[in-house]
Amino acid sequence: MTADQIRSLQPALAALLERFRPCFKRESTFAHWEKYLLGLMADLKRKSIEPIALSAGVPVRTLQEFLAFFVWDESRVSNLLQQAVMDDHASDHAIGVLDSCGHRKQGDMTPGVQRQWCGEVGKVDNCVVGQHLLYTDNDPDNPFSCVVSSDVYLPRSWTDDRARCRAAHIPDDVSFRPKWEIGLDQLAGAIGNGVRFAWVTFDEEYGQVPWFWFGLDAMGQRGIGEVPKSFRCWPIRPHCRSFSAAHAAKRVDNVCRHSPVFTQQAWREVRIKDTTRGPMVWEVKAARVHLTDIVENAGAPGQPTDRQYWLIVARNPVSGEVKYFVSNGGANMSIEGMLRVAFARWHVEKWFERAKQEAGFGAFEVRTYRSLIRHWLCARMVMYFLAEQTRRLRGEKPADHAGAGGRRGQHVGVEDMEPMAALVG
Repeated sequence: MTADQIRSLQPALAALLERFRPCFKRESTFAHWEKYLLGLMADLKRKSIEPIALSAGVPVRTLQEFLAFFVWDESRVSNLLQQAVMDDHASDHAIGVLDSCGHRKQGDMTPGVQRQWCGEVGKVDNCVVGQHLLYTDNDPDNPFSCVVSSDVYLPRSWTDDRARCRAAHIPDDVSFRPKWEIGLDQLAGAIGNGVRFAWVTFDEEYGQVPWFWFGLDAMGQRGIGEVPKSFRCWPIRPHCRSFSAAHAAKRVDNVCRHSPVFTQQAWREVRIKDTTRGPMVWEVKAARVHLTDIVENAGAPGQPTDRQYWLIVARNPVSGEVKYFVSNGGANMSIEGMLRVAFARWHVEKWFERAKQEAGFGAFEVRTYRSLIRHWLCARMVMYFLAEQTRRLRGEKPADHAGAGGRRGQHVGVEDMEPMAALVG
């Protein structure tokens, strides 16, 4: 955003930030927070600490310490943000999307960095991975979306090296947690703050873990997510517990190809949504199945769940692509409705793209755990504010009004934002 656009929106930003003032003990710290948020919104080439500090006329060291060591309650800020989302954007059709996001980084000092899968570049690379929970009202015409929770994924190479963790100021009680476990904790925390999801959806990294499904069941949260073709279930409950392969849980691809509960069905078309290229149509079959309580048969037979779940196989008639979904929705749930939720993950993908362009979501250059958490929180706050203003201004003003139209982040950016100091000084 240009300095003029920032100036036009600053009163609205100031009004929003007043809701969070109790999270800051010192006025000077609150002022640094406002400057950092304005820097993330500004039209800078890089939105890391140094360019923001230099442009705002703040010593770089001060802004580094603001993120790493200054006393302010980032957990309370995040909780209040979740409550604000529900106060202003509660919806009976809201969807939660769990997803991870990789950020390519050099060196080995940023908390959580190692060679691992990085979706940003589509391959294994040196990167930091965050685990995030997005809320969207899933409005078909003007959707509102906000990431309401973010955590650092710490691989075992980090949590097993306590000296390295202490150097990055990672608390000693922080241990390794897989992404699906972090996701469940994020959902529980959001629900505890009043956030309500009609459904949650996710990819196979979460859906492939039976204990993830049991965690959703325990909190009474409906979900639908993709599972790999090797995921196992029983189309019919076995009559006895046996080590025999005939009684073992079956791969879902084999169930869909060979089990009568699927072979006796005809494919039916489901129109997922309309796109610029025409309607998105998939062919589907679905049946109720029992899950197994183990990931693989590692020397002992799995136990079938008493509860039944949906197994849905979807086939793209154009590309031939096949996807498998599981849902803990009730037996009376609409297959079409569940599939539309499952294909709503684009909301989080679009949010990541915009947050990197417009709010410096991936521009962090930090060496402490708290700094990274706080940077993501500040970027989430900026994105929430911009989403609010976009929804308010859309359709009310022509495109040349600040923030009313056009795509931000397309131009190269400037080295500084000379009016910013006057705005926040």
